[in-house]
Amino acid sequence: MAEIVGPRLYSCCNCRNQVALHDDVISKSFQGRNGRAFLFSHAMNIMVGPKEDRQLMTGLHTVADVYCCDCREVLGWKYERAYEETQKYKEGKFILEKSKIVKENWIYFLG
Repeated sequence: MAEIVGPRLYSCCNCRNQVALHDDVISKSFQGRNGRAFLFSHAMNIMVGPKEDRQLMTGLHTVADVYCCDCREVLGWKYERAYEETQKYKEGKFILEKSKIVKENWIYFLG
């Protein structure tokens, strides 16, 4: 029996729209509004809301909420700007809250 394994994905918990690749996870040690969150280098099938300055645990950042493009569920935010030098690595990256995404392992068995 041959096994073909596709990319591991994260999907919106509400509608199962694919929003990120497991390979794009930078860190699983972030804090979101509702608990644990993951930092991703990229996200897909999302909409980015208006930018706003927000005081987060690591200082002042300009962020924009990100929404599932299908069901409009708020999934997390995008770091647009970090004001502290030690936080600049987050710029352009995405926080997706663990409670808002589900892990999808695409495994197909051919026989």
